[in-house]
Amino acid sequence: MNSIKKNFIYNSIYQLLVIAMPLITTPYISRVLGANGIGVYSYSYSVSQYYVLFIMLGLNNYGNRTIASIRNDKKLLKENFWSIYFMQLFLGISVSLIYFIYCFSIARNTFAALIMSIYVISACFDINWFLFGMEMFKATVIRNTLIKVLTTACIFIFVRNAEDVYTYCLIMVMGIFLSQIALWPYIKKIVPFYFPSFSEIKVHIKPNLVLFLTVIAVSLYKIMDKIMLGMLSNTSQVGFYESAERIILIPTSLITSLGTVMLPRMTNMFATEKNSDKTKNLLYKSIVLAAFLSSSMAAGIMGVSKEFIPIFYGSGYEECINLFLILLPSCFFLGFGNVLRTQYLIPKKLDKIYVTSAFFGAVTNLIVNSLLIPKYFAVGAAVGTLLSEIVVCVYQSYMIRKKVELGKYIFTTVPFLVSSVVMFLIIYNFNSSDIRIIGLLFLKIVIGVLIYIITLLLQAFIYTRIRKISIKELIH
Repeated sequence: MNSIKKNFIYNSIYQLLVIAMPLITTPYISRVLGANGIGVYSYSYSVSQYYVLFIMLGLNNYGNRTIASIRNDKKLLKENFWSIYFMQLFLGISVSLIYFIYCFSIARNTFAALIMSIYVISACFDINWFLFGMEMFKATVIRNTLIKVLTTACIFIFVRNAEDVYTYCLIMVMGIFLSQIALWPYIKKIVPFYFPSFSEIKVHIKPNLVLFLTVIAVSLYKIMDKIMLGMLSNTSQVGFYESAERIILIPTSLITSLGTVMLPRMTNMFATEKNSDKTKNLLYKSIVLAAFLSSSMAAGIMGVSKEFIPIFYGSGYEECINLFLILLPSCFFLGFGNVLRTQYLIPKKLDKIYVTSAFFGAVTNLIVNSLLIPKYFAVGAAVGTLLSEIVVCVYQSYMIRKKVELGKYIFTTVPFLVSSVVMFLIIYNFNSSDIRIIGLLFLKIVIGVLIYIITLLLQAFIYTRIRKISIKELIH
């Protein structure tokens, strides 16, 4: 098994764990804290995320890309790591001080905001960008897995009623803080301490700010929607939206995992190799995998949403059904776009296209949210998110249409989309009053899987007969 497969498995395991833990705790939390309690956490966390963004700037992409391109040179690795980190540390201290001013002067819920300060401070120690650039996914997964398990156990032990919302907030942010601190023992083994000059630090500021523009733009339709919901409606609507968004993370987490693994590999290949066939082949395989994961999982979850939501969340969360139907289709566009940007745009340093696409998505989201949230609340925010992902994906695809085999990639996704639509239409409209809701849920899952596989095979059979090729040639 090569390192790409290993890293994808390691990172996928962790991403699934990140999703699995909330899935385990959400049925409990939704009943104990209610939509309002979840909304308090979600709103406070969303605001604190903006401060974290100003600490990290574009480091998750820039730092990853920089380390990946020079990781074979120990001297450059040491100098670049410490010069980038000192920039991050300076920003962390400065932004943390500003956040405390916000807590005591502007915050709607001062106590919740103060708890979230732990999350803001934790960004000072976030070096995931370095470990990902070094392709050290195993170390991250093992340590973070233990912390996630501990966090989940604490939720069940200490969160007992609606008044424990602040305890819940504290547990969640302490888990993040410990995850960041736990990675530092690896640093001294790889890069000895080095005190960089200001000129060495300054080199990283401009390219970081360029990618930071993308981070800010993306945040407007990833984070701002919940803040706008809290301002234009109420915390219960934020709670509904947050609850639906957690489930949507299931298909997107695997796609994000793929992008995280492939970004340093593609960067290193573009920097050290001239064989474009390898990079084209990896890009094509990633498109196929992303199309399969995003379309099948999204359509499947949508198809069983009427049964899943009352079982999973309990009564009072029926509004999440509509949110599922609007938000989940965005997974396909997010998946396709994620592959293009993490495996082509960012490794090739085509930052202008990436930044512009993100701002188009942000503008779309802000306009739609402003028009729809006051009247349709969480549903309006969901529409804004869907349209934003479509705009971002379409723009990125259009801008690189002459640089990659875009027609081939789009054609590859069609069978997965067709199978997903057929599966969704059949299982969503399949009902039986003679079967209990839990039995109906499992029956729909089985039927959905069979329909998806059969539809894919039928399309493959028809295509091979028309083109007069074998199934083996088609897969290759």
